[in-house]
Amino acid sequence: MARREGEWGAVSSDPPLGEVVEVPLDALSVEDSPRAAGVDLAYAQVLAETDAPLPPILVHRPTMRVIDGTHRLQAAKMKNAAVINAQFFDGDEQAAFILAVKSNIAHGLPLSLADRKSAACRILNVRPQWSDRAIAAVTGLSHKTVGKLRRRSSGEVPQSNAHVGRDGRVRALDPAQGRRRAHELITSNPSASVREIARGAGISLATAHDVRHRHRLGEAPSAARKPTPAKPRVRPVDAVDPSTTQGADDQAAVERLRSDPTIRYTESGRTLVRLLDGHLNDRDEWDQVARNIPEHRLELISELAKARAEDWRQFAELLQKRKR
Repeated sequence: MARREGEWGAVSSDPPLGEVVEVPLDALSVEDSPRAAGVDLAYAQVLAETDAPLPPILVHRPTMRVIDGTHRLQAAKMKNAAVINAQFFDGDEQAAFILAVKSNIAHGLPLSLADRKSAACRILNVRPQWSDRAIAAVTGLSHKTVGKLRRRSSGEVPQSNAHVGRDGRVRALDPAQGRRRAHELITSNPSASVREIARGAGISLATAHDVRHRHRLGEAPSAARKPTPAKPRVRPVDAVDPSTTQGADDQAAVERLRSDPTIRYTESGRTLVRLLDGHLNDRDEWDQVARNIPEHRLELISELAKARAEDWRQFAELLQKRKR
């Protein structure tokens, strides 16, 4: 059984896993990789020296090209292996490239910012109907960066009057339409959660929050409101260069760490992932927790939160010192 492309509309999900088989190393190709710099030999050497079994690589059956696992393939060559465990993907070459990009931001050695931008431009050409957020989910960029790339290449990229989101839902590009639909959902079901409203209307959580707020005030879903003056943003002198973290998604970053053999096969690495994972919560969840804390415990919990924040700040400083 092989991985199949399916519709590949729900870009947040992967094709189903198939049977793992042994494939001869000399039958495989590493062409058309989204990684412009090629294989990092030092990283491949780390994998070659790992005693634990590595996950199977992913191969495009029609071309025998490695979609995911070029470093694992190189590690196998370093160990003079004749075969490697693999799974097959039977989709077309465009879908194979998209899967390669998504796989290489999810684990192992992450793609560089330049590689991710290049991949986004290519996906914009072959999947112009996908939304900025959908392409961002595949490439590990922010949706704003994808939007800039789309506008920069708007003359070359075919335009569409609708976008396919990360969940595979087709959404109209008219924002007023989504707001009107959200207003109707709130009217018919006032107890609906913000997530339900956003999902049903095909809008973002922030927009759903705004529409519900307007509904409570008796305003139209898209009535003009007085803009709030923007606060000047002051960038600390020692802040991290945004280009190194552009589009970073916290949960995706932790998943990459969780899948990285150099992290997952050490006790300290697993401990780090558990600590990071425990602090990742949706902003709505934080707001809900804060609203429901008893008043007589607000001060105590506030102090505990500050203490944990200070622990993480000191940990970040240790990492920066090692980097320097």
